[in-house]
Amino acid sequence: MRLALEQAALGRALNEVPVGAVLVLDGLVIGAGYNRPITGSDPTAHAEVVALRAAATALGNYRLTGATMYVTVEPCLMCVGAMVHARVATVVYGATEPKSGAVTSMTHAHELAGLNHRLDVVGGVLDAECRAVIQEFFRERRTAIRQN
Repeated sequence: MRLALEQAALGRALNEVPVGAVLVLDGLVIGAGYNRPITGSDPTAHAEVVALRAAATALGNYRLTGATMYVTVEPCLMCVGAMVHARVATVVYGATEPKSGAVTSMTHAHELAGLNHRLDVVGGVLDAECRAVIQEFFRERRTAIRQN
């Protein structure tokens, strides 16, 4: 999760919402990413999707069976869907996302009937640190808006 927090800091430096993700297989990092929808003009460039793309390219296979995704904030519906399609084994997240989190908060998307793959979920890892990063970012953004 510390590596995912480092990725989040890279995104924050670009004024992206600071979410970071790292994909690990057999103890090795195979993909990493941070949010890039603004800088990449890509609505799908969430940290998890960026990490999945990097890992799939590194392995030469879109199926990432047995991999674990570490992400600083609970994944959204799109990212859960991408992880299911990639056959990621486990998602480990830091802070919950009450508005759009799709593994425990808003819905349990990984448990929907009809899915041909299931994700194991572990939440709350380095929760306080992950939550602080995202809260500070939005606090600063709100302050900047008020000052303009």
